[in-house]
Amino acid sequence: MATDSKPTFDTIRNDILQRRFKPVYLLMGEEAYFIDTLTELLVETVLTETEKDFNLLTFYGIDSDMNVIISSARRFPMMAEHQLIIVKEAQNLENLELLEYYLKNPMSSTVLVINYKHGTVDKRKSWVKQTDKTGVVFESKKLYDNQIPPFVTAYFRNKGIGIDEKSARMLADYVGNDISKLISQLQKLEVSLPEGSGRVTSDLIEKNVGISKNYNTFELQNAIIRKDILSASRIVDYFGKNPKENPIMATLAVLFNYFSNLLECYWLPRKDEQSIMAALNLRSNYFVRDYMTGLQNYNVNKVMAIISDLRAFDARSKGIDNISASQDELLKELVYRIMH
Repeated sequence: MATDSKPTFDTIRNDILQRRFKPVYLLMGEEAYFIDTLTELLVETVLTETEKDFNLLTFYGIDSDMNVIISSARRFPMMAEHQLIIVKEAQNLENLELLEYYLKNPMSSTVLVINYKHGTVDKRKSWVKQTDKTGVVFESKKLYDNQIPPFVTAYFRNKGIGIDEKSARMLADYVGNDISKLISQLQKLEVSLPEGSGRVTSDLIEKNVGISKNYNTFELQNAIIRKDILSASRIVDYFGKNPKENPIMATLAVLFNYFSNLLECYWLPRKDEQSIMAALNLRSNYFVRDYMTGLQNYNVNKVMAIISDLRAFDARSKGIDNISASQDELLKELVYRIMH
């Protein structure tokens, strides 16, 4: 039955691991990683390897018929407790609404998985409402930048591996919210762990991912927050010598996110750690200190001017009102304006 709270990736994952299967899963949205991960988990969990021969069916939306899928869902499994039916690329499948009639009386032994990627189905449609009553409707959304470090930490924690918050932030700032790209880097670190070690460190990241532990966007932001002009200048010089590894767009995005959040802090009735954590939806007080320091070193008018500069330099980095300045020159000018 549907509940008041929306199912999350973690709650669905835990139910699958506990073999609490639903008759139908509608997995939809822009972030393919969570859809693929839940689908793969169902493939690994619902059936044994020998049961898959007769009880695992896969359809592709572009060349499948909804009536055939429903007919397959109504059959009994062969020498197994369940059968698993996966419909991939369901966004290309016609007559999805026919599913409503099946879901009014679904087979308890069938687990039907609908993968609807690169978009969402209108939740007001009656077949989607019926899916929500009978099974699971999960919208896989792109993660915000501030959700990436907790995602990195959780990924390693589920594998029994530790990582400190600074290292998780380094990876987040370097890779961004492209989950597929991020996962490949996390897997690279996982297999690179020294024997007997269960912790990802900044040294390991520097060696295997290519991020300098001393010269990265995270450290540049810290230098700017602390108004450490010397350190900021050194990092900007390093970025200028390594432009491919440190594109200005990535730096601008990180700085814009920080100063936008800092501006929000000025309107809080109380500017203590707990209030800032709640307002910015931070899961740890590790990064709250950045905002406490920022409040001390930058007044509200300066922060608004910085945000305006970040917008202007973003446009200039794309060639707007900029004839000849290189990205290196733009970043040097920007950091100077921020810190003076």
